[in-house]
Amino acid sequence: MTGAWAPFGQRAFTVLWVATVVSNIGTWMNDVGAGWLMTSLAPSPQIVAMVQAATTLPVFLFAILAGAVADIVDRRKLLLVVNIGLSVVAFAVAAVVQADAMTPVLLLVFTFLLGSGAAFIAPAWQAIVPKLVPRGDLTAAVALNSMGINISRAIGPAVAGVLIAAFGLVWPFALNAISTLVVIAALIWWKPAPEAESKLPPEHVIGAMVAGLRYAAHTRALRLVLVRAAAFFLFASAFWAMLPLVARVVLEGGAGLYGGLLAAVGVGAVAGALLLPRLRAKLGPDRTVVLGTVGTALVLVTLALVPGVVPALLAGLIAGASWIAVLSSLNVAAQSALPDWVRARGLAIYLTVFSGAMSVGSLGWGAVATHASITTALLVAAAGVLVAIPLTLWARLSGLAEDHAPAHHWPTPDTAQDDAPTTIWIAYDVAEEHHDRFVLLMQRQKASRRAHGAFGWVLRHDTKVPTRVYESWHEASWLSHLRHHDRVSITEKALQDEIRALLTTPPDIHHTTGRIKP
Repeated sequence: MTGAWAPFGQRAFTVLWVATVVSNIGTWMNDVGAGWLMTSLAPSPQIVAMVQAATTLPVFLFAILAGAVADIVDRRKLLLVVNIGLSVVAFAVAAVVQADAMTPVLLLVFTFLLGSGAAFIAPAWQAIVPKLVPRGDLTAAVALNSMGINISRAIGPAVAGVLIAAFGLVWPFALNAISTLVVIAALIWWKPAPEAESKLPPEHVIGAMVAGLRYAAHTRALRLVLVRAAAFFLFASAFWAMLPLVARVVLEGGAGLYGGLLAAVGVGAVAGALLLPRLRAKLGPDRTVVLGTVGTALVLVTLALVPGVVPALLAGLIAGASWIAVLSSLNVAAQSALPDWVRARGLAIYLTVFSGAMSVGSLGWGAVATHASITTALLVAAAGVLVAIPLTLWARLSGLAEDHAPAHHWPTPDTAQDDAPTTIWIAYDVAEEHHDRFVLLMQRQKASRRAHGAFGWVLRHDTKVPTRVYESWHEASWLSHLRHHDRVSITEKALQDEIRALLTTPPDIHHTTGRIKP
């Protein structure tokens, strides 16, 4: 297979992809059932919107912790354990619904628990994708994963609507519980190739979380993705928060109509995924995101001002295509900005921004709909998502890809040091004509050092030798510095080679350990 379908040439990717699609169909059936059940238990717009918030809020709360755990432990085992826990909760939800004992508070609690499981699964699941396909197929694999999610969205809601109307509300919850067993079986089957074990001890969870946040703070490429994500999802969340109310209140429909609207979104997303590779090749990621954002605004305006089932279904098709254009572009950009050692943590930070914007947005649009109207909420969100376009154009997604493979070009220090705070200082002899270029490159190196844990970074000139410049920084421990050795990427090596080319002699490197004086 070639092109957009190339990842299906990898058996492990195909099996896990199919299992994920089946599981996501169950998840969408559960979401439709939960949203529709809440409109019966408590039809207030604020309460209905809280179902969406309860789904996404756990990702905001737990994703960074989940990402740190996924970067430390065996990701396959983590996915197995969490999916088993999710299966238990899903079967419990089905049992409570069957017993007709569900309450609004209990439904929100169960939704929160399922969302918490998803929060621990998402970073690990996304982080294993580069291990399932060749590097050249990563973009196609991310797009296929997005397409799989939206195939599920096309099938799950439609099936849920039919099941609710024909057999009762318990069936979407029951089939969701059964679908979790498919993923568990696929993970038991999957036997990934063993990875080379690091000679260094694993990071502690808290330290790993700090390292992930630090990497994000000092990595420009990831920061740009986060800005674009927050600006879009904060306003686009109005579509998901208001859709159950549009179906029930505005269009005066039933569960079948709600499922049909979500199915239209899924169909639009699948069609968008098939067109996306050609679209991205022609427009690039930035203009693709702008196009998807404009499409989302059009959808919100249509739902607000053009009542009717047919316009709503057409809006759903456009919404799906627009959603996948933005989501896939942002996801690929986030993957491209991350090396493997921090991949799950970086993706977790991306998911935190995504879910935080979705949660805050859902609650906000629910409040607007409660105190004003559903139409007002949709129109204000449409205006916001359009205004965000010119305000975020500076955060460009193109040109962010780097080679994050470890370079391993730093020689291992000859002598062991105490595992205490460590200071590194380097003397450079710079040709006078290259001084300005050297200083500019060192500012880029400053960000690189900080992303790997450096603090107290200083660049100073020797007052007695005009061509000599000293770089110094601290790291939390000697172990942290050894991890820095292991993680310097090929792109960072290229920067360091460019700096060395400006020198008249090789740099003189020294390390000291001990208490760092203020």
